[in-house]
Amino acid sequence: MLGNSEIHHVAIICSNYERSKRFYTEILGFPIIKETNRIERGSFKLDLKVGSNSQIELFSFPAPPSRVSRPEACGLRHLAFQVDDVESVREELQRKGVATEEIRVDEITGKKFFFFSDPDDLPLEVYQR
Repeated sequence: MLGNSEIHHVAIICSNYERSKRFYTEILGFPIIKETNRIERGSFKLDLKVGSNSQIELFSFPAPPSRVSRPEACGLRHLAFQVDDVESVREELQRKGVATEEIRVDEITGKKFFFFSDPDDLPLEVYQR
């Protein structure tokens, strides 16, 4: 039924909207599609363009509860971004002050990848195209 579908968006709830907005737009470089101040909810929604067909929806809510994400907690494990040059992306993130793990090689595909985290410790992966 959904075998030929594509991912439209991934929703992320952040604890500090301005900090996460800066991280996803200025550090990672995702273009803003639309920013909505949802005054009645005391929150923001930021739509970010990822590739040609996908989006990140970055939400803020007053006092969101923490979510267990490591190690190997049930639920979404991480979000991966596919790039042409893993090494240059890692170097650029490090120049911008983002701590990254070492580059590893996927034992199944033979492709390079590494992990880093967003401001709320959500695991993010950069994976070789």
